[in-house]
Parts: sequence; C-alpha cells; structure tokens
Amino acid sequence: MRILCTNDDGLRARGLELAVEICSTIAAVDVVAPDREQSATSHSLTLYKPLRPTQRGPRRWEVDGTPTDCVLLALGALLAEKPDFVVSGVNHGPNMGEDVLYSGTVAAAMEGLSLGIPAVALSLASRDQDLLATYRDPLERLLRAILTANVFPRDTLLNVNLPPIPGDQVQGVRVTALGSRVYQESLQRMTDPWGRDLFWIGGGHINWTGGADSDFHAIHDGCISVTPLHLDLTSYSHLDAVRAWKLEI
Repeated sequence: MRILCTNDDGLRARGLELAVEICSTIAAVDVVAPDREQSATSHSLTLYKPLRPTQRGPRRWEVDGTPTDCVLLALGALLAEKPDFVVSGVNHGPNMGEDVLYSGTVAAAMEGLSLGIPAVALSLASRDQDLLATYRDPLERLLRAILTANVFPRDTLLNVNLPPIPGDQVQGVRVTALGSRVYQESLQRMTDPWGRDLFWIGGGHINWTGGADSDFHAIHDGCISVTPLHLDLTSYSHLDAVRAWKLEI
C-alpha cells in the first residue's frame, strides 16, 4: 500500500508530521504539501503562474501552491507510483459543517477523490497543538482500521475531526452527518492610515446547530467524528420540483 500525505498548514506543520509518522507504520508514504499556510483556500487551483515543486528529502516535496495544486501535481508529475489513499491533515483547527466548503484540508482529499483515489481528511478541533501528540496511538488505530477496511466507500471521502481533549480521554468514535455553523461578528471594519475603509475576515464567534448525529454534537461529547462526504452536490429531492417550473428561454 502507498499513501500520499498532504495538508493546508504547510510542509512543516506538526499535524502533517503526525500523519506522516502514523501512515508510515501502515504503508509507504509520499509527502507533497504547500510551502506555506493555505487555510481556507478551498478547492482553488493556481492558474496564473507556474508551480515550482522543491524536493525536501526522499519522497518529500514542497509546492508553492494550494493543497489542490499539491495533490494534482503529486498524481500527475511527482510520484513514481499511484497511491492507494490520500491522507490530508492533521489540520490545526476543526473542519465541520459548512467549513468543509472552505477547507483546504478537505479540498486536498476531494482532489484525490476526483482523481480516483480514496481519501481521508483529518482535523483537530483545537488550536492547541500540544494535544496532537496525545492522539498518536488512537489515531493510528483509527487510520489503520479505515485504510485496511475490506471495502472503502466508493466515490466517498471520510472527514475526521478529533475532539479538543487529550487522546486518552476520547469517548469513542461516531459516524456523523455535517452540522451547521453560523459565524457572528466575523467581518471586522477597520481604517487604514489614510482613513480609507478596509475589512478583515475572521474572529468573532460560532453558533453550531445540528441533530444528535451531527459532527458538532460528537465533538461536543468528546468523541471522534467520522463523516462520509461525496462530490455530487445535486439536490435529487428537488429535481422534479424544479422541472415542474418548465423553464424556457
């Protein structure tokens, strides 16, 4: 088995190092990751400048692009053999609910999936990076179970979130649906030295909602959340309703 490890926090991120360490106990590992922080880049590609991969060690590459660029470049040019899985993360912060639409971590896994490679996205629902080391053993057990499963779900990636507690305090693993989150006061109006308005996106606080089976509730209860995601965004339940409009031009 071969695994491609990537992320959106950059090649030197502690979460990526943990993922590489764990995946190396399961399979041969290649690493292709951004050369800098690329959080919230979603599924963006670099189209208006060339990409420059730099080798940083055996089977280890750094790319001056997005997480999606990294996976595309890895599969299209850098790797001698096609990987069996893409593992993205461990992200420094949660990726739940609508965050999966913004997340570079999830997007890297999605790019692998779109190119025919099963994928797993990993995130720690905390900014306390010291917690990462406490997940060494439980995350290895979980990844080993996922990556050696007899039948990995077709056309599906698994979005895994680790709760913001030490690994030895985790209450179990739940298979979940996406919750929903609303940011409050995340757009900050400021003024530059010349008196002109500028805006900073970030900060504020989050309100979470979701059913008992949501990723948010699993994390709140101290469990690891595993959410199957797929790329088909079609709202099948509404197809007939929209067809009934008899749209014409």
